[in-house]
Amino acid sequence: MTTMRDVAEHAGVSIATVSFVINNTKPVTQATRARIEASMEALGYRPNAVARALASRRTRVLALAYPALDHRLGGSGMEFMIAAARRAGEHGYHLMMWPGTNDGREMTDLLGQRMVDGVILMEVQLDDPRVRPLQASKTPYALIGRTADPSDSLHVDIDFEQTVTDAVRHLYDLGHRRIVLVTGTQVSESYYNYGPYVRTERAFVDVTARLGLEPVIVASGHDAGAGRELAQRLRTEQPDATAVVLLNEFAAIGLLIGLHHQQLRVPDDLSIVSMVTSDEMASLAEPTLTIMRSPGTELGELAVEHLVRQMTTGQRPDPVLLPSILVPGESTSPPPRTPIGRR
Repeated sequence: MTTMRDVAEHAGVSIATVSFVINNTKPVTQATRARIEASMEALGYRPNAVARALASRRTRVLALAYPALDHRLGGSGMEFMIAAARRAGEHGYHLMMWPGTNDGREMTDLLGQRMVDGVILMEVQLDDPRVRPLQASKTPYALIGRTADPSDSLHVDIDFEQTVTDAVRHLYDLGHRRIVLVTGTQVSESYYNYGPYVRTERAFVDVTARLGLEPVIVASGHDAGAGRELAQRLRTEQPDATAVVLLNEFAAIGLLIGLHHQQLRVPDDLSIVSMVTSDEMASLAEPTLTIMRSPGTELGELAVEHLVRQMTTGQRPDPVLLPSILVPGESTSPPPRTPIGRR
C-alpha cells in the first residue's frame, strides 16, 4: 500500500509538505502542489478520509436534510438532489442525504455527531424547527425554501408568485374563467405552514383578483390516490370548473386516472396544469401534462454554491428566487361549453 512517505520521496519533498497539500492545512507553492499531486496519481495514492478529517477538523461532507418519511420524493425532488451532489463534488465535498422528518431533535442529533461541515434543508416550513438547532450550533446552512422571515437564513427558492401567475395566465388566455387551485393539506405536523403551499395560495388569490376571477382553492392529499379521489370531488364540489392547477405531481397523475375512470377527457372536459414538475413526470402521463417546470437543477446547484461560499469566505450571498417555466403539453386547451359537473 502506498504511503505518504512514498509520495514524499517520489516528489522530493518532506512528509509534512505532502500532509499540507492533502489536508489543506498550510499553503504551498503551486509548483510543489502540482508535483505532489502528480506523484500521488503516479503511485495510486488515495488519502484516508478519516485521517484527513481529523487533521483538518473538517469532514468535507455536506448533509442534505430531506424529510423523506413525510414528503414523497418525486422527479422534481430528484433534480434538486442530483444537481446538489454534482456541484458538491466539484467543490471537493461529498453530499450525504439525511432522510427523516422536520423534527428539530433529529437535526440536533445530526449536528451532535459532528459528521458534516454544513447542512442544506429542503421542504421548508415557515417556522421550520430544524433552523433553530442549526443557528444555535453555528453550523453553516442553506435553505432550498424560505421561512416566514427570509432574511434570517441563506436561501434559494422557487418564485411561487411568478410561477402561479404564469400558470393561471396561461389558462386565462385560453379562455378559462373557473380555475381551481389544488394545494396540499396542512393537517400533519411536517406540512403545517409548509412554505410552498402558503405562498402558492397567496399568489393564487392575488392573481385571480387582478384578473377578476373567484379564487377557488381545494386542499387534497399528497399522493396519486388522493388525485384519483379528487376527480369525483371536483365534479360534485366544483361543478363549474374548467381548469385545475395542482401543486403536486403525484396528485396530478392520479387526477388523470380518476377522470379517465369517469369517462372524462383531458383537456376536452378539463384542463390541467401541474406545477413544480419535472419533464420526466410530465412525459409519464397520458396525455402529457402541461407543467410549470421545476428549476430544481439550478436551485440545487445554487444552494451548494452559496453554502460553500459562505463557509469559505464568511459572507452570505444574496438570495435567489427562480420561477418555474411553462412547458405546454397536451393537458390544456380552451374550456368546454359544458363544465364537468353540469352533465
